[in-house]
Amino acid sequence: MTTKPITTLLLIIRAATLLFTFLYLVPITSFSSSNLYQKALLSNAAISALRLHERLPPFRFSRDYLAMLLMEDSAHYLFFSIIFLMNQPISLVLLPISLFAFLHSCSAFLNIINNVECLNANTFMKRTLESVLQNQRQILLTIALTEITLMPTILFAILAGLASILTPFLYYRFVSLRYASRRNPYSQQAFHWLRISIENFASSQNCPVFLRGYIYKLIDLVCRFSPAVQH
Repeated sequence: MTTKPITTLLLIIRAATLLFTFLYLVPITSFSSSNLYQKALLSNAAISALRLHERLPPFRFSRDYLAMLLMEDSAHYLFFSIIFLMNQPISLVLLPISLFAFLHSCSAFLNIINNVECLNANTFMKRTLESVLQNQRQILLTIALTEITLMPTILFAILAGLASILTPFLYYRFVSLRYASRRNPYSQQAFHWLRISIENFASSQNCPVFLRGYIYKLIDLVCRFSPAVQH
């Protein structure tokens, strides 16, 4: 398959991801929320699979190929979809994949506008898309923070019967892969920002003394489980 058909297909599937997410959050149709939730995750899985098809050589069963696969961000998000397809709907799960779909759709539409003369004259649409992309760093940091926040959310979901006992272990592997990503540094930045913010709170006079010790123990525990990063 050539690049252009794949690009078009990716845009269509990303639009579908946004539509399914919107309909899940705003129930204005007769479709069940769990069905829309699964469709959004399946759309994200399809996007990830197509991106892997673009970036990786033909599959071969070897250790080197597996290592190459695990380095790809698209493989991480394929894994992400699989993890949550096995559980009951958790609304926060759809935020990272919908923000990615939104960001990449804006980039694709801006590229179309720049290459089509009659659309290029539409400065309002062009400026709107450019404004979104100028805030790309903030959007990617929001995604990274959401992915981190999902870990405690999963623990509460287990207590509520929405997730299996295996989910946090699988999700820890996903977060580890995101933290070690070479192409996307935002997970590391988000963890660093959270650590600084929590340490500042713990060292302030507003933090109760009994809580301070637990905070430092939690930080130490998270640091102990953080994966080694190759630079």
